[in-house]
Amino acid sequence: MNSIQSISQFHRLLSLPEPSHPLISVAPVEAIRLTDHAILGHFFLNFYTVSLKREVQAKMQYGQQYYDFDKGVMSFTAPRQIQFLDVLEPDRSDKAPGTGYVLMFHPDFLGKHSLATTIKNYGFFSYVVNEALHLSEKEEKNIIDIFQKIKQEQQHIDRHTQDIILSQLDLLLNYVNRFYERQFIIRKKVNSDLLTKMEQLLAAYFESQESLQNGLPTVEYFANKLNLSAHYLSDMLRSLTGQSAQQHIHEK
Repeated sequence: MNSIQSISQFHRLLSLPEPSHPLISVAPVEAIRLTDHAILGHFFLNFYTVSLKREVQAKMQYGQQYYDFDKGVMSFTAPRQIQFLDVLEPDRSDKAPGTGYVLMFHPDFLGKHSLATTIKNYGFFSYVVNEALHLSEKEEKNIIDIFQKIKQEQQHIDRHTQDIILSQLDLLLNYVNRFYERQFIIRKKVNSDLLTKMEQLLAAYFESQESLQNGLPTVEYFANKLNLSAHYLSDMLRSLTGQSAQQHIHEK
């Protein structure tokens, strides 16, 4: 398992120039060159990433879940999440892996800002890759605009830099929350089917010996049965019923 501790180290692995700030960076995907595929086998980062990618010539894996970035999507990772990068054309290290942006920021950059606490409330940092956010053209423009503002601001490091970037980062995460809620609504039919399956699983659980032996089931139990992450299941149920997955279970 390879541990990538710093943004500077990650830049070097992606053949990017040294970041202008040690704790935050925005890199264009088209500038990335994957020269050491072995290191990016199973690995984890010691910082957050927020990515907007298109036509990426690689597949990211979390556990048994794969997602390819043939279309414009956003994905999110938190520190120490295990990842696996499967490069589709490993012999073409001279070729750009796609287009888009990757925002990297270390937890230390958040300092005493409220985001240092509230970032734990953004469940999408724990979604698996196949639960990525699909953007409309207008939404994508808003996100790219924020990426570009952060990239521009990090070139001018002074006493205002951190506050300005953190305000943009806060705006970015709030937009993502809104866009995920829109995605839940658009996929209401699919999500309603998942709700029906969960109700069936709940009924089967309480009719079985498992409930007598183990008591109340966990959110993770049903998330695994439905091939979802626990955070995504909870956020999806909240959008449909107004209750989290845990509240839904306890009411049964």
